[in-house]
Amino acid sequence: MKNIKQLGIWMDHSNAYLLEIINDTIVTDRVVSELYDPEAEFNFYKGEKLINKKERHMQLKYYKKLGEIIKKYQEVVLFGPTDAKSELLNLIKTDHLFEDIKIEVINSDKMTEGQMQTFVQEYFKK
Repeated sequence: MKNIKQLGIWMDHSNAYLLEIINDTIVTDRVVSELYDPEAEFNFYKGEKLINKKERHMQLKYYKKLGEIIKKYQEVVLFGPTDAKSELLNLIKTDHLFEDIKIEVINSDKMTEGQMQTFVQEYFKK
């Protein structure tokens, strides 16, 4: 029997918890977005357009980093309280490299790490 590589990602716009199932245990890692802080950089010489452009660039970099991780798996569940998971899915589904990966998006509340692990275990038992 071939092992299917499965990954759960609880995410919002600022960080993602990666929950990989390995031999019936869950290994957790975290990816933190380098979100641009407009208040830290704003001054009279920089306009709102520039700030928004930098924020979009940092968000895209975060999503691409997650996309590179997702490529290593056959089944992925994206879950969390914000639209970040849908934004990520919309970005990666245009890339043919993700065609053979089963990806599902599920809305969920904020969770503790233990709750995330339980969610992922129960999701992949189906």
